[in-house]
Amino acid sequence: MPEPGRKASSFTKKPRSAVVDVGSDAVFLAETEKGVSKVRWQRDGVDMGPSDRWTITAKENRHTLTIHKVSGLDAKTYAVIAGSSKVKFELKVKEPETVPGAPSGEKLAAADGETAPGGEEALETQSAGEGLRENGTEQIPTPAGSGTAQETRDEGINPAAAGGLFVERPQSGTVMVGSDITFVTRVMGANILRKPNVRWFKGKWMDLTGKTGAHLQLKETFDRNTKVYTFEMHIMQAKPSDAGGYRCEVNDKDKFDCCNFELAVQDAPMQEELDILSQFRRTSTDVGKEAGELDFSALLKKRDLTVSVCPREVKVEVRPEVDVWDILQKAPPSQYEKIAFQYGITDLRGMLKRLKRMKKEEKKSTAFLRRLDTAYQVDKGQKMKLVVELADPNAEVKWMKNGQEIQVSGSKFIFENVGNKRILTINHCSLADDAAYQCVVGEEKSITELFVRELPVLIVQPLEDQAVMVGERVEFELEVSEEGALVKWERNGQELKREETFKYRFKKDGKKHTLFINEASKEDAGHYTAKTNGGESVAELLVQEKQLEVYQSIADLTVKAKEQAVFKCEVSDEKVKGEWFKNGAEVEPSDRLQVTHIGRIHKLVIDNVRPEDEGDYTFVPDGFAFNLSAKLNFLEVKIDYVPRQDPPKIHLDCLGSIPDATIVVVAGNKLRLDVPISGEPAPTVVWTKADKAITEMEGRVHVEKHPDHCVFILEGAERSDQGVYTVLVQNPAGEDRADITVKVVDVPDPPEAPRVLSLGEDCCTIQWEPPAFDGGQPVLGYVLERKKRKSYRWMRLNFDLWKETQYEAKQMIEGVLYEMRVYAVNAIGMSRHSPASQPFVPIAPTSAPTNLTVEDVTNTTIALKWRTPEKVGAAGLDGYLVEYCKDGTDEWVPAQQGLTDRTSIVVRDLPMGEKLQFRVRAVNMAGVSEAVALAQPVTIREIIQRPRICLPRALRQKLVKVVGDTINLMIPFQGKPRPKVSWLKDEQPLDVQTIHVRNSDTDTVLFIRTAQRQHSGLYQLEVEIENTQDRASIHIQVIDKPGPPENVKVGEVWGLNVALSWQPPKDSGNCDITGYTVQKADRRTMEWFTVYEHFRRSQCSVSDLVVGNEYFFRVFTENLCGLSKEAGQTKDSVYIQKPGTDYKPPSYKQHDFTEPPKFTRPLVNRSVICGYNATLSCALRGSPKPKVTWYKNQQDLSNDARYRTFCNHGVLTLEIRKPCPFDAGTYSCRAVNALGEAKSECKLEVRVP
Repeated sequence: MPEPGRKASSFTKKPRSAVVDVGSDAVFLAETEKGVSKVRWQRDGVDMGPSDRWTITAKENRHTLTIHKVSGLDAKTYAVIAGSSKVKFELKVKEPETVPGAPSGEKLAAADGETAPGGEEALETQSAGEGLRENGTEQIPTPAGSGTAQETRDEGINPAAAGGLFVERPQSGTVMVGSDITFVTRVMGANILRKPNVRWFKGKWMDLTGKTGAHLQLKETFDRNTKVYTFEMHIMQAKPSDAGGYRCEVNDKDKFDCCNFELAVQDAPMQEELDILSQFRRTSTDVGKEAGELDFSALLKKRDLTVSVCPREVKVEVRPEVDVWDILQKAPPSQYEKIAFQYGITDLRGMLKRLKRMKKEEKKSTAFLRRLDTAYQVDKGQKMKLVVELADPNAEVKWMKNGQEIQVSGSKFIFENVGNKRILTINHCSLADDAAYQCVVGEEKSITELFVRELPVLIVQPLEDQAVMVGERVEFELEVSEEGALVKWERNGQELKREETFKYRFKKDGKKHTLFINEASKEDAGHYTAKTNGGESVAELLVQEKQLEVYQSIADLTVKAKEQAVFKCEVSDEKVKGEWFKNGAEVEPSDRLQVTHIGRIHKLVIDNVRPEDEGDYTFVPDGFAFNLSAKLNFLEVKIDYVPRQDPPKIHLDCLGSIPDATIVVVAGNKLRLDVPISGEPAPTVVWTKADKAITEMEGRVHVEKHPDHCVFILEGAERSDQGVYTVLVQNPAGEDRADITVKVVDVPDPPEAPRVLSLGEDCCTIQWEPPAFDGGQPVLGYVLERKKRKSYRWMRLNFDLWKETQYEAKQMIEGVLYEMRVYAVNAIGMSRHSPASQPFVPIAPTSAPTNLTVEDVTNTTIALKWRTPEKVGAAGLDGYLVEYCKDGTDEWVPAQQGLTDRTSIVVRDLPMGEKLQFRVRAVNMAGVSEAVALAQPVTIREIIQRPRICLPRALRQKLVKVVGDTINLMIPFQGKPRPKVSWLKDEQPLDVQTIHVRNSDTDTVLFIRTAQRQHSGLYQLEVEIENTQDRASIHIQVIDKPGPPENVKVGEVWGLNVALSWQPPKDSGNCDITGYTVQKADRRTMEWFTVYEHFRRSQCSVSDLVVGNEYFFRVFTENLCGLSKEAGQTKDSVYIQKPGTDYKPPSYKQHDFTEPPKFTRPLVNRSVICGYNATLSCALRGSPKPKVTWYKNQQDLSNDARYRTFCNHGVLTLEIRKPCPFDAGTYSCRAVNALGEAKSECKLEVRVP
């Protein structure tokens, strides 16, 4: 599925860049989708036509470009274009590496994917060169298709010791398209108090923390043994857009460090078809022959062998081992690239870094006590301080920026000396301050890098839609909130870059950014996007073929001798020129014939018309295949002798071919009617219109009288001038009358405001009424325009006249407010525009909801649930409409009044036993979406389900609560119809006064507000449906603090020691006693001091008492709830007497307490649940103290951080943290001392819940 905002490609297979030898043929193949038949090939931006140097073939959807006998001139950038998709690729021409006598036509890399002779060994040699790393070690090869970041280990250099925070830095890596890659960095946490803050960036300012999802994941772990934090960045299914520079930043309070690395994304390699037999054939000594036997030993060639191919023999030469780094150290820098190519080193940057480290000797700083950090980061416009500490407070320092010394100038840089500290303050940081800084003391330097982070750049003035003709220049202008901001231009999701053909040009003028498109073509149409780090703006470009419209055509003229004839026409394009022809011959301008071109108007003026000027005149616009023609009629006035008493006569036949004496004039033009008359004596002439005489001799409408003719002149014809004009001539001999109809034609009235009939995701359908007045000429069509509501630029939608009064506008942006208007066009011209339509937003109904399922069915109800539509659109979602109908009918009935905004519903009051079909449709302001229905009808009848108790895992073991706690147990169950629930305690009914039970259809709750000791016991839960039951038991233990020990007494006093003994308490608090706490107090102060804590025995001896003091003793009991409220105390005090006469006890043979190790309680087999901590315990006795070692499957666990061991008064415990199935096995504990050893084993089973 294509990415959002990017059109799907028309190609199913794209051509790849290739490297071929001189004289070889290069073949590029492209496959298109069905329905895409027109494909163009370009070379350096110029279309490729038929030629002897290349062949272009097409068969169905496979298109091939073959370049014959490639030469150095063919090393160009090529492109293939299908529809709106364009794919670029390169052809590189390379001289083949051959030995003397080898044919020159053999290729290193054939264009069709076959391996040239000797290619296998060449690839092996190159692979060996690529295996070299920056420090000279071999690189472990990775499987094809998977990506890993290259790891570099510096010999003898600890990054953390160098003043940074990194223990391991992320390294640059390469990954195939569609594969995964992981970048790892480690930070030492021993010297920091809290977890460091690590951020990942792409480029300089794109923070990846908010970009996590299915494509990008960030992970962090902490090793408690090594005190190392590990941070990982996982990129899944890499795309070409993921390639570029990345940065990892780590900071902790005032410490900061960063590291840059690169990611390269390569296209998946083409699978080559290899002839396996050809790899094993022996080369015969005769040219063109084979030995006929297979040589499998060819597979065992060593990688340090080089094969030289010649026409007659095969020679195997052993390449001597050389130290590439020794050669590079001795060679001048100008030879580095040549040596790297010769020995197969492809990572030139890594090579130069390693050479620099090899030539550099590490010295311990004697001038600096504290250096600058590796890198610093500051927001644009903020202040930054760089601080170093010197060993000599009187030493002088120099601050450098990009190798240039910083001079004191204004308040930009401030230098401070505070004791042995030297401080450089940079005020109002800008992008120009993003540089490398140095502090120089004598010959020593401290170097750091300052990163200035830009603030989000906002778009102040967005882009405007454009509509241009083919070949015109396009300008998209954008204004942002900050000068010098970085703006990225895209077309249909593809980034625009400068090309050699200068198709696109980019201009920055302060805050304004402009994109120029020279000589726009139809392929340039689409959506153009300008992006900043704070927003984006989208505009549409429409490119139409040039079409010339005739606003006013030339008309036939009838003139008399010596008068002036003017042919005039008006076209739509001011730049169009043309030529005038008379009877097919070009008109040559002269003093009498004048040709003018002003704006869109072209004129041919003929002064002093002569009879030879009569003919057909034609205007032909340049570059267009049509012409405008008109006829010039010469009016010849004949003077005949008439008697003096000749009645008047009007000679209307001089008007030429005008039928019924009707004159058509265009509104705004001048009308002049010359009507010849005769009569003797000269008649009087009267012009009338609607019985109203026209007598004016001047003005807009006036008449002129002459002896032989009369003239009617109408200046600037208006619609009201239309009508029938009557000319009456009279003399004594009689009169004559003629009617002349004048028809004034004009552009039509503007149509009414268009109405929006329907809306789509990116289209709308509008309708309008024809104009009330068509201008006297039929309406030929309509022109439509649209604009965004907040824009002032109207964009024309059709360049051919639209005949109908309904139009569907396409290529709109969903969610944007638009307006539309209409022009009417007739033979005279274009009307004024109609009023704008009501603003509207292109929206579309949502897609159908998904995953409609049945949750529950009863005798009268059904519960349904579904998921939201995959595509909602800009109109949002108003709710869902749920309907049902009987099976076999199509009468859908709403399931409830109105819409529901939830994705689940319970439909009630349904007929029992009926088969019903259900469907759900999403509704928004654009309408109702398609419906999603159940796969089959549902019978409304409750389904009997066996009862089943879903006991939570925590209640499967004994539940321990303290007196006074609240017990709230919710136990879900299943079953239909609703089960009958009953509770028992120790086979007896519950005490409803203190124990409360609430039951629902799906669960039951046992609630005890204040737990008491009597609430301890075994609770039985039973759910029953008809004759089937399910039971569960819950063991609840309510514990309390224990009572005090009994009979605390002093057993014996000797020297400074006292022996105490006591008996366990009567009340243990309903749980086991975990120990005792023994305290002593001097009788004079009665301040109690603890002697023993968690003491397990019921007797002890108190030592180190003070002679002459009198002591009391008391003992507290301890269990899971804590110490007892009261203590057992000795009745009498004990006085420590001063020592008297030395008593010499008799000598006894010392008892031997030594014994070999012995397990008094061995390990027992255990079964634990995956994910919960587990312990293995045993009891051991032995003297001297044995050495204890734990094993798993005979493997020592001493150094494994996942296991912890404890020893408390002879009880040995092994804790396993969150075990998984891998931790199952045989565990053993081995104890060894000088007298022997003992061993105990058990089996551990890890169950997956």
